[in-house]
Amino acid sequence: MKQRDEIVVLTDAVLITCIVQRGVADTVVDAATEAGAQGATIFYARGTGVRQKHLGVLGITVNAEKEVIYIVAPADHADHIFERVFVAAKLDTPGMGMIYMSPLEKMATYVPPEVAARFGHHD
Repeated sequence: MKQRDEIVVLTDAVLITCIVQRGVADTVVDAATEAGAQGATIFYARGTGVRQKHLGVLGITVNAEKEVIYIVAPADHADHIFERVFVAAKLDTPGMGMIYMSPLEKMATYVPPEVAARFGHHD
């Protein structure tokens, strides 16, 4: 963590993105927070994919309405959060969705002084 003119910039963070069927986001967010995530952003989307055609043959209906969840996490906690979300969202089931993780070059938000101190930043 670095400080630049009153902005605390975090450089060791990742973005976990989980795309699920409509109605599953609350389960995903609960699992993420239980695993240590500080919060999440949920938004709605519409999506289609190649798997829909194959799943239709199996008689499984896949709703095009999706919920997308963004979770920003410290890199050292990200794998644990990722795994807990994968299980909670039942992503090992065809048609339930997908999850991926991307490194963040940097991010900034308000960080309480006591938290910044734990990361080696001092005013």
